[in-house]
Formats: sequence, structure tokens, C-alpha cells
Amino acid sequence: MLSIAGNFFLFLGSLLTRRETFKVYWERFIDECVKIGINSVFIVSIVAFFIGAVTCVQIYANLVSPFIPNYIVSNVVRDMMLLELSSTFMCVVLAGKVGSNIAGELGTMRITEQIDALEVMGINASSYLVLPKVLASMVTFPLLAILSDFLGIYGGYLAGTLTGILTPEEYIYGIRTSFVPYNIIIALVKAFVFGFLITTISAYKGYHTKGGALEVGQASTTAVTNSCIAILVADYLLAQLLTG
Repeated sequence: MLSIAGNFFLFLGSLLTRRETFKVYWERFIDECVKIGINSVFIVSIVAFFIGAVTCVQIYANLVSPFIPNYIVSNVVRDMMLLELSSTFMCVVLAGKVGSNIAGELGTMRITEQIDALEVMGINASSYLVLPKVLASMVTFPLLAILSDFLGIYGGYLAGTLTGILTPEEYIYGIRTSFVPYNIIIALVKAFVFGFLITTISAYKGYHTKGGALEVGQASTTAVTNSCIAILVADYLLAQLLTG
């Protein structure tokens, strides 16, 4: 376990040595932003919208006390989307999409000796291939979290108003009542950290793949599993740090 952790941190250190020119990284950074961020907009939008709608319906179904006003439904939907669903749950979904893609891509490059060819040409393959992915994920994941927040709250709005759970005025009043702006910072920080964890863990697993096609599939599966575990552990630690 300690040897794996040590190799992982050595891998992170290698990302910052023998770097290429800014222009090279900028072009690759933009490409990775498209692959990691823009290509994930659809799945994030669908999941966030329906999670917000389901959350609204389920909360109302469990509010059995007549002393609880209806606007509390939207109040809870807002806080759940901001604090957990738009960051933690959404990043678990992205770990499956983005993480497996990164591990599979780098694993395939490793077994086909493309990474070895880069090293022979004097290029730091880990920095050239991985660093743009890490930077792109740390930029795009918070943006996806903002999109997820908006669509989740809007999904709850449509579900609540169209089914008669509460009026539009009650829903808007609920999401404005007792709003804590700091919760947005918490969501963005979580997405930033989770993006770093998903990308680095998946890249590490893919970069150190040995064998053939079977091992590439195993590396992708391991990358997703380890990323999800890291997200959950980091979520707890960040919750203690940011709200303690």
C-alpha cells in the first residue's frame, strides 16, 4: 500500500518536470477541455435535471406534518444540490465516464508502445499526456457543477409546479429563504478537488498498465473504482474542513 502511494506521488511529481512550451500545453489543454468538459455536458444535464426532479417529489412525499410549509421542499432541494448532488454524486458519474476514458486511452498508448516512443524522443510523456488532462478537469469540473446546480434546481421546479406539489411562487420563495452563499464555494471546491483526484488516479492506472487488451480493461475498471472511493473519502474530509 505504501509503495503504491509512493509511486503515485512520484508520478505526480513527474508531471511538473521537463515540461514543454506553453503553446504546446495550451493547445492540448483546450483539446482536453472539450473532451472532458464539453463532451460531458449532456450526461451531466440529464442526470442533474432528473435528480432534482426526483428529490423534489421524494421530499414532498415524506413531509407528512401539516406544520411544515410547502416552500421547505425547494429549500431542501437547493441545499442538497449545492452541497452534495451537484458535486459528489455528479463527480461519481463523471468518474465512470471521464476516468475510464483516461485510463483506457493511456493504457492503450502504453501497451502499443506509443508512450515509450515519446520517451525515446526526449519528451516527458507523463507531463505531455497527463498534465493537460489534470488542468482541464480542474477547470471544467467546477463549471459542470454550476450547470448541475442550475439544472437540478430547475428540474425540481418543473417537477414541483407541474405536479401541483407547490406553486411557482412557493418554490422561488423556498430557494431564496435562508440562502447561504458560502455553500456555492463548498460545491466549487469539492468539484475542483474531485476533478484532480479522478484525473490523476485514472491517469496513474492507465500510464502504468502492463500486458495487453485485458489489462487495459482491468486498469479502466480499477481506475473508476479507486476514483469513486477517493471521492467519498475526500467528500467527508472536505465536509469536516469546510463546514467545521
